[in-house]
Amino acid sequence: MNAILWVAAAAALLWILAYVRAGAVAWAIVIAAYLGALNVWSGAGGATKATLWTLYLIVAALLMVPQLRRALVSDPLLNWFRKALPQVSQTEQEALDAGTVWWDGELFSGQPDWNKLFGTPKPRLTPDEQAFLDGPVEDLCRMCDDWEITHELNDLPPQVWQFIKDRGFLGMIIPRQYGGMGFSAYAHSQVVQKLATRSATACVSVMVPNSLGPAELLLHYGTDDQKNLYLPRLAKGLEMPCFALTGPEAGSDAGSIPDFGVVCKGLYEGREVVGIRLTWEKRYITLGPVATLLGLAFKLHDPDGLLGAREEIGITLALIPTKHPGVNIGRRHFPLNASFMNGPNWGKDVFIPMDWVIGGREFAGQGWRMLMECLAAGRSISLPSSSAGAAKLAMRTTSAYSRVRSQFKIPIGKFEGIEEVLARMAGNTYAIDAARTMTAGSIDLGEKPSVISAIVKYHCTERGRQVINDAMDVHGGKGICLGPNNYLGRAYQQIPIGITVEGANILTRSMMIFGQGAIRCHPYVLREIAATRNTDPKQA
Repeated sequence: MNAILWVAAAAALLWILAYVRAGAVAWAIVIAAYLGALNVWSGAGGATKATLWTLYLIVAALLMVPQLRRALVSDPLLNWFRKALPQVSQTEQEALDAGTVWWDGELFSGQPDWNKLFGTPKPRLTPDEQAFLDGPVEDLCRMCDDWEITHELNDLPPQVWQFIKDRGFLGMIIPRQYGGMGFSAYAHSQVVQKLATRSATACVSVMVPNSLGPAELLLHYGTDDQKNLYLPRLAKGLEMPCFALTGPEAGSDAGSIPDFGVVCKGLYEGREVVGIRLTWEKRYITLGPVATLLGLAFKLHDPDGLLGAREEIGITLALIPTKHPGVNIGRRHFPLNASFMNGPNWGKDVFIPMDWVIGGREFAGQGWRMLMECLAAGRSISLPSSSAGAAKLAMRTTSAYSRVRSQFKIPIGKFEGIEEVLARMAGNTYAIDAARTMTAGSIDLGEKPSVISAIVKYHCTERGRQVINDAMDVHGGKGICLGPNNYLGRAYQQIPIGITVEGANILTRSMMIFGQGAIRCHPYVLREIAATRNTDPKQA
C-alpha cells in the first residue's frame, strides 16, 4: 500500500509539472525533493534508492548540461528526424509559409492570451461604406428576381449586369487611386452577405472579381504599367476578369497543373520579342464565359536559357485578353441550377509576350507563392460571408414561418421538436456571423490568416449546410416545391457549391486545418522542420 501511494504521488507531481509547463530547473528541483522525501519516509531498500538517484542524476545531467544534451540527445534525434521526415518540396514549403499566424497560434499554444482576443477592435463601416450598403446594394437586391434569373434567363438580366459595372461592385477591393471603391475587408464581407440573401448568382458575380484573381494579384505584384492599364478598367467594369487555375487533372492538388508554357521568341505586333508559348486546359472557371481578361496559372519551362540558367522556372501567372488569338472559351457549365457564369477554357501553342506575366519576368516562377499569399484574404471573406447571408435568410424566414404555420391548432414554433431545430439554427447562424466578422476584421488589421481562413471556410459552409437543412425540415412541402415564392429551394440545391469551391471541405479539413494548421501554428514543429534543412550543425 505504501508503494502505491508513492507511485501515485510521483504520477501526480509529473502531471502537475507537465500541466504548468515547468522549466528544466523546476523539474530538477521538484524531482530531487521527491527523491529526498522518498529516502526519509519510504520503506524502500537501499538498492532501490540508489538506482533512482542514479537515474535522476543521469537524466538531469543530460538535460541540464548543454554539451551533453547536444551530443547524446539532440544530435541523434536530429539525425533520426532528418531521415524520417519526407522531403518538403518548394511548393509545399511556400504553402506552409504563406500568410500569418494570428489567434490560431494562441489556440495551439495551450495557454491562449484571451486579452489579445478581447482587445481586438470591432470592425466598423465608414460612412461611405454604409452609404453603399444602404444605397446601391439595396437597389441591386430589389432589381434581382431569383426565380427569373435561375429559371427563365439562366443569367442576370442585362440591366443588372450594367448596374453592377456602373456602380463599382466589381472594384470594391481596388483602391480609389485606380477608380475603385477602396473598401475594407469588413465592408466587402457585408456586401457579399447582403447579396447572398437575395440572389446567389448576383452574389457570386460580384464576389469573384473581388476575391483571388487579376485585381488582387495586380495590386500586390503587378508592374506599374500593368496596374495603370488594367485596374481602372477592372474597377469600372470595362474588363470582366476570371482566374483559371483548376483543370480536368488538377483540382485540389493545384500544384500539379499540367498546363505549361515554354519561353521562346515570337512575333507580337510585328516585332520579335521574348515571350511564352502556352498550352492549357482549364475547367470550372467562374465568370470564364463572359470574361475579357483571363488570369492563367501554368508551369513555365526555359529550355534555351532565355531567362537565365534555370530550365524549370515553376508556376507562373499571366494576364491574357480573351480575344487574343488561340484563346478558346467553351460552353457554360450548369452548377446545380445556379446561373452564375462558369465554364472551361483552353489554348494550344498560344504565344504571349513576357510583359503579360503578372509582375513581369522578375516574377516568373513565383506564381505559387503569389497564390498562397493572396489566398487567405479571399477565402476568409467570400464563402463565410455568403454562408452567413444564406443562414440569416433561412433563420429569419423559418422563425417567421414557424409562427404563422399552425398544426393541431397551435403554431408549429411552439412544438418542442421545432424549438430544438430553431435553437440549433440560431446557434449556428450566430457562430457563422461571429467567425465571419472577426476574420474580416483581422484582415483589416493587416493579418493574412491562412489557417483561420481554412477554418472559417470549412465551418461556415458546413454550419450553413446544417442551417439550410434544418430550415427545409421545418418548411416541409413548402420548401420542396420550387417556384417564384420558394425562398429556400435554390439555396438548398446550391449548398454543395460552397462546400466544394476554394478547397473542397474534405481536403480543407484534413490537409489545411489539421495538416498545415498543426504544423504552422504549433509553437515548435515548423522550427524543428526548418532545423532539419539547416546545414549549420550549431544552428540546427
